[in-house]
Amino acid sequence: MKQTPHSNFRWVITGLIFFITLVNFVDRSAISFVIDPLKQEFHFTDTEFGMILSAFGLGYVLLTAFGGWMVDRLGPRFVWPIAAVSWSLCVGLLGIAVGFWSFISLRFFLGITEGPHFPAMSRSISNWLPPKERARALSLGLVAIPLSSVIGAPITSYLVADFGWRYMFMIISGLGIVWAAIWYVVFRDKPEDSPHVNPAEQALIATRDPNGRSADEPPISWRFLLTHPALIANNIAYFAFGYMLFFATLWLPGYFLSQHNLNLKSVGWYLTIPWLVGAVFLKAGGVISDYLYKKTGNSRLSRSHVIWSSQLLAAVAFLCLGYTNSLGLSIFFLSLGLGFGLLPQPAFFSTNIDVAKERAGSAQGITSSCLSLAGIIAPALTGWLIDLTGNYQGAFLLLAGLTGLSVITVVLFHHPDRKWAPALSKTS
Repeated sequence: MKQTPHSNFRWVITGLIFFITLVNFVDRSAISFVIDPLKQEFHFTDTEFGMILSAFGLGYVLLTAFGGWMVDRLGPRFVWPIAAVSWSLCVGLLGIAVGFWSFISLRFFLGITEGPHFPAMSRSISNWLPPKERARALSLGLVAIPLSSVIGAPITSYLVADFGWRYMFMIISGLGIVWAAIWYVVFRDKPEDSPHVNPAEQALIATRDPNGRSADEPPISWRFLLTHPALIANNIAYFAFGYMLFFATLWLPGYFLSQHNLNLKSVGWYLTIPWLVGAVFLKAGGVISDYLYKKTGNSRLSRSHVIWSSQLLAAVAFLCLGYTNSLGLSIFFLSLGLGFGLLPQPAFFSTNIDVAKERAGSAQGITSSCLSLAGIIAPALTGWLIDLTGNYQGAFLLLAGLTGLSVITVVLFHHPDRKWAPALSKTS
């Protein structure tokens, strides 16, 4: 008897995840294209502008871990649309901001409302994709991050140049609200509850993790999530990744404007080159990680080695960038740095799912908290370094150093395959 082929609705869900991640990063990084207009209108220094950018990270850190708990408890079908509508309203309100503290406040609330985004992504992928497809699915969703600059940089820069920064914020704010309505109608927290998934696809999705937890093991607790050595190493390395990401999305337009004397529209187009390279590398990272996992079933080989090797190459590229003055070489080393820096992101997310599938949202919430901590530090520290030195060299060298430290951490402590039972306190 011929077997009924499974459907591919799980990839429709992945496509919706891709779209909202694209919108998410366009919304959070659009402010980087109004550095000069805001400095001219409100007389902000680079340090003050760095504080405005950092306010997002301060709000983000408050709701990432809690947002992960909400996603695990209430489900991404409920939590994610509320978050998308809320952050879209914050973006629109940026168009009527009137000074330093209004920008600080709105960026802070934007960070809070975007907090559940990545936990919701991890939980959705964990529920809807089998182990051998997760890194590829994550890479398809996460490739929206660099593509948000490939697509968003020229669009945003043209909107600012042609309509002004206030209208730019208002125009881009509607996309998340439209997505929220579609997601709530189409998505179900459990694939078996979806009318679009047939039994064959349900069976594929339910494939057990080769390194999954046995029935006699205790349920995953907060103690487990906070003390597992592989998760700690994953979080430390993800802090370095987050530092790179916030630095790149928020300060690179300013770098090309001030260090290479480009106009705003030219910056939008030049930035598409390194971000497009980053998109290709990130997608390749998911394919490589899943290929190695499918062949070996070994998370150390398919996740850890992918992370440290690519971050090592990224650190070298950023180090070279710190000593480069020409526009051509700057784009070349920046492209390599972003490419290798973004390549391991699917492996970071997959590690949380591999180690803590039943609490994937909470695990990713903790990891994203480390990214949000970087989101507080990177923008403010970069602005201070630029004011102090008058150039970007110190910022690039610091980025290279942090990325190099994460390499050491992953090599020594990132072992996702090892079983971990956190010690309980002894009672007399």
